[in-house]
Amino acid sequence: MLFFFFLNLVCPLFIQIYTMGNMFCCIQVDQSTVAFKERFGKLDEVLEPGCHFVPWILGYQLAGNLSLRLQQLDVKCESKTKVMSAYGYEIVQTLIVDIIPDEHVKRAMNEIYAAKWKAEAEAESKFLSGLGTAIQRRVIADGFINSVLGFSETFPGTTGKDIMDMVLTDQYLDTMKEIAAASKSSVIFIPHGPGAVHDVGGQIRVGFLRASTSQ
Repeated sequence: MLFFFFLNLVCPLFIQIYTMGNMFCCIQVDQSTVAFKERFGKLDEVLEPGCHFVPWILGYQLAGNLSLRLQQLDVKCESKTKVMSAYGYEIVQTLIVDIIPDEHVKRAMNEIYAAKWKAEAEAESKFLSGLGTAIQRRVIADGFINSVLGFSETFPGTTGKDIMDMVLTDQYLDTMKEIAAASKSSVIFIPHGPGAVHDVGGQIRVGFLRASTSQ
């Protein structure tokens, strides 16, 4: 009877001694780890890495260890830094794998990017159109110069008035051809007859003469 009483009293004591550290009341805390020392079930101290004295006879015991190394955890819940700090957690870094915004947000973002791309495309189109127009006008001007030089050599005694009338007539015919080719044209030249080219040429010549006189 006394033997069983001794076993019931001593065995739990040795088990408790084994779980507390060792019989000399000294424990070792590894690097990058902290240990929690309790006294009669109440937290007493947080032990840093090294050797510590935990007198189990006075009711002290080691509650457990906690690693201080950074760990990546898969959390399937919505959490914030301020909320987690109340529980003793500090969020150092969060790895974002995928972002799924709301449908309204995605639609608004798509509209913004579509408008931006459209504006950039229109600007590029206008730039290329202007560049093409400049090249076209330069080529046309070179062609006119060659035509005028050839016309002057072919027909000696040709005056500048004759050359201007020829150029204006050619431009007039090209303009009328473009207007006729357009399906929704609303431009009307008044007067629109070929004889009006002579009057336009006269007005241009008068303008040049007045500009030369003022200078």
